[in-house]
Amino acid sequence: MTEPVLKVSGVRAGYGDEDVLRGVSIEVPRGTIVAIIGPNGSGKSTLLKVIYGLVPARDGRLTLIDREGRERDLKALRTNEITAQGVNMVPQLANVFPEMSVLENLEIGALPIKHRFAQQLEAVLAALPLLSGMLHKRAATLSGGQRQMLAVGRALMSDPHLLILDEPSAGLAPKVQDEVFAKVKAINALGVSVLMVEQRARQCLAIANHGYVLEQGRNRLEGPAQALLEDPEVVSLYLGVRRMPNGPQT
Repeated sequence: MTEPVLKVSGVRAGYGDEDVLRGVSIEVPRGTIVAIIGPNGSGKSTLLKVIYGLVPARDGRLTLIDREGRERDLKALRTNEITAQGVNMVPQLANVFPEMSVLENLEIGALPIKHRFAQQLEAVLAALPLLSGMLHKRAATLSGGQRQMLAVGRALMSDPHLLILDEPSAGLAPKVQDEVFAKVKAINALGVSVLMVEQRARQCLAIANHGYVLEQGRNRLEGPAQALLEDPEVVSLYLGVRRMPNGPQT
Protein backbone atom coordinates (compact mmCIF):
# COMPACT_ATOMS: atom_id res chain seq x y z
CA MET A 1 0.00 0.00 0.00
CA THR A 2 1.27 3.49 -0.88
CA GLU A 3 2.46 5.44 2.13
CA PRO A 4 0.30 8.44 3.06
CA VAL A 5 1.40 12.00 2.51
CA LEU A 6 -1.29 13.19 4.94
CA LYS A 7 -2.96 11.53 7.92
CA VAL A 8 -5.92 13.17 9.67
CA SER A 9 -7.28 11.36 12.72
CA GLY A 10 -10.27 12.21 14.92
CA VAL A 11 -10.24 15.92 14.09
CA ARG A 12 -12.73 18.16 15.82
CA ALA A 13 -13.03 21.81 14.83
CA GLY A 14 -15.57 24.55 14.30
CA TYR A 15 -16.49 28.19 14.75
CA GLY A 16 -17.45 29.85 18.00
CA ASP A 17 -18.98 27.29 20.35
CA GLU A 18 -20.18 25.02 17.54
CA ASP A 19 -18.29 22.00 16.27
CA VAL A 20 -18.49 21.55 12.50
CA LEU A 21 -16.11 18.58 12.39
CA ARG A 22 -16.89 15.88 14.93
CA GLY A 23 -14.04 13.38 14.75
CA VAL A 24 -13.20 13.23 11.03
CA SER A 25 -10.41 10.94 9.84
CA ILE A 26 -8.90 10.71 6.33
CA GLU A 27 -5.65 9.72 4.63
CA VAL A 28 -4.13 10.84 1.33
CA PRO A 29 -1.82 8.18 -0.12
CA ARG A 30 1.18 9.73 -1.84
CA GLY A 31 0.69 10.35 -5.54
CA THR A 32 -3.09 9.94 -5.52
CA ILE A 33 -6.21 12.07 -5.88
CA VAL A 34 -8.53 11.87 -2.88
CA ALA A 35 -12.06 13.24 -3.19
CA ILE A 36 -14.22 14.51 -0.33
CA ILE A 37 -17.92 14.74 -1.08
CA GLY A 38 -21.08 15.22 0.93
CA PRO A 39 -24.04 17.56 1.36
CA ASN A 40 -23.74 21.25 2.13
CA GLY A 41 -22.83 21.82 5.76
CA SER A 42 -21.09 18.47 6.16
CA GLY A 43 -17.76 20.11 7.00
CA LYS A 44 -15.87 19.53 3.75
CA SER A 45 -14.39 23.00 3.31
CA THR A 46 -13.80 23.37 7.05
CA LEU A 47 -11.69 20.21 6.95
CA LEU A 48 -9.49 21.70 4.23
CA LYS A 49 -9.09 24.90 6.22
CA VAL A 50 -8.07 22.94 9.30
CA ILE A 51 -5.44 21.01 7.33
CA TYR A 52 -4.02 24.26 5.91
CA GLY A 53 -3.95 26.02 9.28
CA LEU A 54 -6.74 28.49 8.59
CA VAL A 55 -9.04 27.05 11.27
CA PRO A 56 -7.55 25.57 14.46
CA ALA A 57 -8.22 21.94 15.32
CA ARG A 58 -9.75 21.52 18.78
CA ASP A 59 -8.82 17.86 18.97
CA GLY A 60 -7.30 15.10 16.86
CA ARG A 61 -4.09 14.68 14.90
CA LEU A 62 -2.93 16.15 11.58
CA THR A 63 0.28 14.65 10.29
CA LEU A 64 2.12 15.51 7.09
CA ILE A 65 4.78 13.13 5.82
CA ASP A 66 7.31 15.26 3.97
CA ARG A 67 9.36 14.36 0.90
CA GLU A 68 12.06 12.83 3.11
CA GLY A 69 9.54 10.65 4.95
CA ARG A 70 9.60 12.70 8.16
CA GLU A 71 6.37 13.32 10.06
CA ARG A 72 5.30 16.92 10.69
CA ASP A 73 2.57 17.92 13.13
CA LEU A 74 0.47 20.39 11.16
CA LYS A 75 -1.27 21.62 14.33
CA ALA A 76 2.06 23.10 15.43
CA LEU A 77 2.60 25.05 12.19
CA ARG A 78 1.26 28.34 10.84
CA THR A 79 -0.11 28.50 7.29
CA ASN A 80 3.09 29.94 5.82
CA GLU A 81 5.07 27.18 7.52
CA ILE A 82 2.70 24.55 6.12
CA THR A 83 3.30 26.01 2.65
CA ALA A 84 7.04 25.79 3.22
CA GLN A 85 6.59 22.10 4.06
CA GLY A 86 5.18 21.42 0.58
CA VAL A 87 1.43 21.92 0.98
CA ASN A 88 -0.62 24.56 -0.82
CA MET A 89 -4.32 25.28 -1.12
CA VAL A 90 -6.55 26.88 -3.76
CA PRO A 91 -9.60 28.34 -1.99
CA GLN A 92 -12.98 28.50 -3.67
CA LEU A 93 -13.28 32.30 -3.52
CA ALA A 94 -10.85 35.22 -3.73
CA ASN A 95 -8.12 32.97 -5.06
CA VAL A 96 -6.26 35.50 -7.26
CA PHE A 97 -5.12 39.10 -6.87
CA PRO A 98 -7.32 40.75 -9.54
CA GLU A 99 -5.39 44.01 -9.90
CA MET A 100 -2.06 42.23 -10.39
CA SER A 101 -0.86 40.68 -13.60
CA VAL A 102 -0.78 36.94 -14.16
CA LEU A 103 2.99 37.01 -13.79
CA GLU A 104 2.81 38.98 -10.54
CA ASN A 105 0.33 36.45 -9.14
CA LEU A 106 2.75 33.65 -10.02
CA GLU A 107 5.64 35.55 -8.45
CA ILE A 108 3.72 35.79 -5.17
CA GLY A 109 3.08 32.06 -5.28
CA ALA A 110 6.81 31.43 -5.64
CA LEU A 111 7.87 33.35 -2.51
CA PRO A 112 8.65 30.17 -0.52
CA ILE A 113 11.09 29.08 -3.25
CA LYS A 114 12.01 32.41 -4.83
CA HIS A 115 15.59 31.24 -5.43
CA ARG A 116 14.11 28.73 -7.91
CA PHE A 117 11.57 31.06 -9.49
CA ALA A 118 12.68 30.75 -13.13
CA GLN A 119 12.87 26.97 -12.96
CA GLN A 120 9.47 26.62 -11.30
CA LEU A 121 7.85 29.15 -13.65
CA GLU A 122 8.99 27.07 -16.60
CA ALA A 123 7.53 23.92 -15.00
CA VAL A 124 4.19 25.58 -14.19
CA LEU A 125 3.80 27.08 -17.66
CA ALA A 126 4.54 23.67 -19.16
CA ALA A 127 1.76 22.19 -17.00
CA LEU A 128 -0.62 25.12 -17.65
CA PRO A 129 0.29 26.43 -21.14
CA LEU A 130 -2.87 28.56 -21.18
CA LEU A 131 -1.08 31.02 -18.88
CA SER A 132 1.92 31.49 -21.18
CA GLY A 133 0.18 33.91 -23.50
CA MET A 134 -1.34 36.08 -20.80
CA LEU A 135 1.48 36.73 -18.35
CA HIS A 136 1.11 40.50 -18.57
CA LYS A 137 -2.69 40.63 -18.45
CA ARG A 138 -4.41 41.77 -15.28
CA ALA A 139 -6.04 38.86 -13.49
CA ALA A 140 -9.28 40.88 -13.35
CA THR A 141 -9.59 40.62 -17.15
CA LEU A 142 -9.50 36.82 -17.22
CA SER A 143 -12.50 34.54 -17.64
CA GLY A 144 -13.64 32.37 -14.75
CA GLY A 145 -11.85 29.32 -16.10
CA GLN A 146 -8.66 31.27 -16.75
CA ARG A 147 -8.73 32.67 -13.21
CA GLN A 148 -9.11 29.18 -11.82
CA MET A 149 -6.10 28.00 -13.82
CA LEU A 150 -4.13 31.00 -12.54
CA ALA A 151 -5.10 30.15 -8.96
CA VAL A 152 -3.90 26.58 -9.47
CA GLY A 153 -0.73 27.83 -11.15
CA ARG A 154 0.03 30.21 -8.31
CA ALA A 155 -0.34 27.34 -5.82
CA LEU A 156 1.96 25.17 -7.93
CA MET A 157 4.63 27.88 -7.94
CA SER A 158 5.57 26.87 -4.39
CA ASP A 159 6.40 23.38 -5.71
CA PRO A 160 3.97 21.52 -3.43
CA HIS A 161 3.81 17.76 -3.10
CA LEU A 162 0.24 18.06 -1.76
CA LEU A 163 -2.26 20.35 -3.49
CA ILE A 164 -5.57 21.08 -1.73
CA LEU A 165 -8.47 22.22 -3.92
CA ASP A 166 -11.75 23.62 -2.58
CA GLU A 167 -14.53 23.42 -5.18
CA PRO A 168 -12.28 24.03 -8.24
CA SER A 169 -15.23 23.83 -10.66
CA ALA A 170 -17.52 26.21 -8.73
CA GLY A 171 -19.25 28.78 -10.91
CA LEU A 172 -17.77 27.52 -14.18
CA ALA A 173 -19.57 26.50 -17.36
CA PRO A 174 -19.86 22.73 -17.89
CA LYS A 175 -17.22 22.63 -20.64
CA VAL A 176 -14.79 24.60 -18.49
CA GLN A 177 -15.53 22.31 -15.54
CA ASP A 178 -14.46 19.35 -17.67
CA GLU A 179 -11.24 21.16 -18.56
CA VAL A 180 -10.51 21.85 -14.89
CA PHE A 181 -11.01 18.21 -13.91
CA ALA A 182 -8.78 17.10 -16.79
CA LYS A 183 -6.08 19.53 -15.67
CA VAL A 184 -6.26 18.27 -12.08
CA LYS A 185 -5.71 14.76 -13.40
CA ALA A 186 -2.74 15.94 -15.47
CA ILE A 187 -1.17 17.74 -12.49
CA ASN A 188 -1.52 14.60 -10.40
CA ALA A 189 0.24 12.64 -13.15
CA LEU A 190 3.26 14.91 -12.58
CA GLY A 191 3.57 13.48 -9.06
CA VAL A 192 1.52 15.98 -7.04
CA SER A 193 -0.87 14.43 -4.52
CA VAL A 194 -4.31 16.08 -4.60
CA LEU A 195 -6.99 16.44 -1.91
CA MET A 196 -10.15 17.88 -3.43
CA VAL A 197 -13.55 18.94 -2.16
CA GLU A 198 -16.27 19.10 -4.81
CA GLN A 199 -20.04 19.47 -5.02
CA ARG A 200 -19.89 17.84 -8.47
CA ALA A 201 -19.37 14.51 -6.82
CA ARG A 202 -19.70 12.27 -9.87
CA GLN A 203 -17.05 14.12 -11.88
CA CYS A 204 -14.77 14.37 -8.86
CA LEU A 205 -14.95 10.65 -8.07
CA ALA A 206 -14.40 9.84 -11.75
CA ILE A 207 -10.84 11.23 -11.61
CA ALA A 208 -10.06 10.25 -8.00
CA ASN A 209 -8.37 7.16 -6.61
CA HIS A 210 -10.12 7.19 -3.24
CA GLY A 211 -13.08 9.01 -1.78
CA TYR A 212 -14.63 10.02 1.53
CA VAL A 213 -18.25 10.97 2.16
CA LEU A 214 -18.82 13.37 5.05
CA GLU A 215 -22.18 13.98 6.68
CA GLN A 216 -22.89 16.31 9.61
CA GLY A 217 -19.20 16.62 10.38
CA ARG A 218 -18.52 12.89 10.54
CA ASN A 219 -17.24 10.16 8.24
CA ARG A 220 -20.20 8.47 6.55
CA LEU A 221 -18.55 6.31 3.87
CA GLU A 222 -15.16 5.78 2.28
CA GLY A 223 -13.55 3.55 -0.30
CA PRO A 224 -12.02 3.38 -3.76
CA ALA A 225 -13.53 6.11 -5.89
CA GLN A 226 -14.88 3.72 -8.51
CA ALA A 227 -16.57 1.63 -5.82
CA LEU A 228 -18.25 4.75 -4.41
CA LEU A 229 -19.45 5.68 -7.89
CA GLU A 230 -21.18 2.31 -8.09
CA ASP A 231 -22.41 2.16 -4.48
CA PRO A 232 -26.25 2.33 -4.48
CA GLU A 233 -26.29 4.36 -1.24
CA VAL A 234 -23.83 6.94 -2.62
CA VAL A 235 -25.74 7.12 -5.91
CA SER A 236 -29.06 7.57 -4.13
CA LEU A 237 -27.95 10.09 -1.52
CA TYR A 238 -25.20 12.09 -3.20
CA LEU A 239 -24.90 11.50 -6.94
CA GLY A 240 -28.52 11.61 -8.03
CA VAL A 241 -29.83 10.08 -11.23
CA ARG A 242 -28.19 10.56 -14.58
CA ARG A 243 -30.23 10.33 -17.78
CA MET A 244 -28.42 8.56 -20.60
CA PRO A 245 -29.16 9.61 -24.20
CA ASN A 246 -32.03 7.44 -25.55
CA GLY A 247 -31.72 5.21 -22.52
CA PRO A 248 -32.81 4.68 -18.93
CA GLN A 249 -31.87 6.75 -15.96
CA THR A 250 -28.84 5.55 -13.99
